[in-house]
This record gives sequence, structure tokens and C-alpha cells, in this order.
Amino acid sequence: MTDVLRRGRASLAFSFFTQGVTFALLVTRIPAIQDRYGVSDALLPVFLAAVPILAGVGSVATERLVRRIRPGRLLRWSQPVVLLSLLGVGLGDRMAGLAVALAAFGLAVGVLDAAMNMLGVSLQRAYGRSIMLGFHAAYSLGGIVGASLAWVGAHWDLALWVSYLPAVAVLLPAALVGSRWYVDETAAQGPVGEPRKTREGAGVGFKVLMPLCLVMTFAYIGDSTVSNWSAKYLQDVLGSSEQLATVPYNVYMVTTLVGRAVGDFGVRRFGAVAVVRCGAVVAAGGFAVVAGAPGAWVGMLGFTLLGLGLCVLVPQTFAAAGRHAFETYGPGASDAAVARLNVFNYVGFLIGSPLVGALGDAWSYRGAMLVPMVLVLVTLVHARSFAAQPDRYGGGHERPRTADVGRGSNGL
Repeated sequence: MTDVLRRGRASLAFSFFTQGVTFALLVTRIPAIQDRYGVSDALLPVFLAAVPILAGVGSVATERLVRRIRPGRLLRWSQPVVLLSLLGVGLGDRMAGLAVALAAFGLAVGVLDAAMNMLGVSLQRAYGRSIMLGFHAAYSLGGIVGASLAWVGAHWDLALWVSYLPAVAVLLPAALVGSRWYVDETAAQGPVGEPRKTREGAGVGFKVLMPLCLVMTFAYIGDSTVSNWSAKYLQDVLGSSEQLATVPYNVYMVTTLVGRAVGDFGVRRFGAVAVVRCGAVVAAGGFAVVAGAPGAWVGMLGFTLLGLGLCVLVPQTFAAAGRHAFETYGPGASDAAVARLNVFNYVGFLIGSPLVGALGDAWSYRGAMLVPMVLVLVTLVHARSFAAQPDRYGGGHERPRTADVGRGSNGL
């Protein structure tokens, strides 16, 4: 293992951590944002839906951009835009300013998410063993830190810009410094300053990716169900106190972090297929426990299981898409596959919350929890899509670690 790989891995993990902090600071202060700008309850869903829609646009654009611009460079400049957009949300006072800031945030997030996962997939390929879950563990840790900072801001009734400015002031320069060591697997394709050439096989059809796209969508439907409905479900359905109702999402975030922190070891030992199947079964069991829970504490057990189960699906889906595209079409196809798959992250996020809400109102919230349970179980049908061919990460079949991954991002 070379110093180049170590630095690249550490800098990319910090980028994931930074994005976790940033996103948590935005979504956990939505009530304060609504109050500051006077956004009505009727208009709020429009603003909230615009962010993932624009992020999807950004991800689609990234698929084309990476044909000429390396992912490390895209990540280097999209992350500051995301951070500055967050600060813009906190500093503005007019609804038009909020719309511009959220639009910039959404577009940049789409580029950032796609580029981060492209680099993660290529680094995993260079290592020859599973490390992708570790990057997403850093994101989960960032989410916990960001949510904690947001709680401090809400508890002390701080202005939004006061809550956001310290985080941006620390993370933005640190991210720019860390971006010097991003490692792009194809960084040696051309001299510094030369546009990246379009590579053979840069396009991957959705038909090839469809099983993984479905898994990504269903995983995010499950995730958005927890983030949007866990507090309401515990309080309104299971009769918990208002304070106790805030606990399930925190427990979910912590168990997500724990599951991802140890998940790579599971993939190395048992293989990606076994880990994905286990995650789907545990997540489905979590939804079943939540749906049938007689009280709040049993319900929290269900949300704990959900964190442990869902946490492995998204990182492994990115890894599988990049691996299959690389093996079938070549290096350019790996980045294109990750960008296309990333769009379904936002599709699941957009579908999940309205789906559970509509079913809860029309039927019951207990019954609504069974729908994401069934969708997650569909992952079992597509589990073989996570198998590595011809090599398999884990189970004594890791490929030799490879140091020839090109220059760091400072040579891009």
C-alpha cells in the first residue's frame, strides 16, 4: 500500500465526512429556515423537492463532464459550492435568495455525490478489497456531528448564519487542502491542463444497471421513511413522549455508522452478496418490528435494526455498479455507471416520504411500514448483481493491491 493511496483514502473520507455535516445542518434546521424566510406549509414541499430534483440534474451532468474532466477536479470545486450555498441559506432574508441558494446547493450536491462515489469506487478497485463502506461511515459520522451542531443552534436559538458560519469556516479550507490528495485512477491519461479525452465504453445502458437502480431506489425509500416518519410514528402511533420521539432517528444514525464501520470486514470475509442479503433481511425485519410494535421501546428496536440493515445497501450498490461497468466496458464506463446510479438516490428520496404519508392517511401508518419492508426484500431477488466477476472481494479472493493509480488530484 503506497502513501498515495493512504492520502487519497483519508482525503476522500474527509470529503464524505464534510458532506455529512453539511447535509445534516441543512435538513435538521428546515423549521428555522421556514420561519426565517416565511415559507408557507404549502410551499415548503416545493422547496424541499427542488433540491433532490436539481441534484439529479447535477448527477446527470456529471456523467458527461467526467468524460473530459476528472472526478477529483469536479469534487474539488463542487464541495466549496455546497458549503457556500449552505451559508447563503443562513445569510439571506428574501425568498428569492433562498431559492437561488437551494438551487446552487442541489446542483452542486449532485455533482459532489457522483464524484465522491466515483473516486471511492476507483480507490476500492486500486486497493483490491472492500473499503467503500468506510467512506459512507465517514458520511454517517458527519451526519451525527452536523445534527448535533444543529441541535446546539436550535437549543440556544442561534441565527442560522451563526450556526452555519463556524462549520463552513472550518470545513471549507480543510476540504480544499485535502483535495490536493484525491486519487483518480485515470489521472495519468494526459498532461496537466489537457482536457480529459472521452474514453471507449463511457456509456452504460440503464438495462444493465436496472437491478442496482431498483436496489438504490428501495434503499433510499427505506432511509427517507426513517428520517421523515420515525418521530411522528413513535409519538402518534406508539404513544411515546415528544422527547422520546426524537430518539429513533439518532439511534438509526448511530447504528448506521456502526454497521458501515464494520461492514467492509464483512464483505472481505463473506463477500458482497452475503452482506447485501443479510442487510436486506435485517432491514425488512426492522420494518416488521416497527409495524407490529406494541409500544415505543419495541419500535425503537425496529429502527435500530433498520440502521444496521439499510446501511450496507447503498455503498455496495455503488461498488457493484462501478465494478461491473469497468469489467464489461472499461474505465470510462465505471464513472458513467456511478453517475447514472446516483440519480436513483434522489428518486428514492423523493418517493419515500410522500409514499408513506399517503398510505398512512389512506390506510394506516402501521400498514404503510410494510410497503418499504416489501421493497427492501426485493433486494434479495437482485442480490447476485453484487457478485464480483471474475474476482470477488472477500473470502480469500481479494485481488493484489495495486499502487499504479495515477497522480493525486494536485496533478489533475
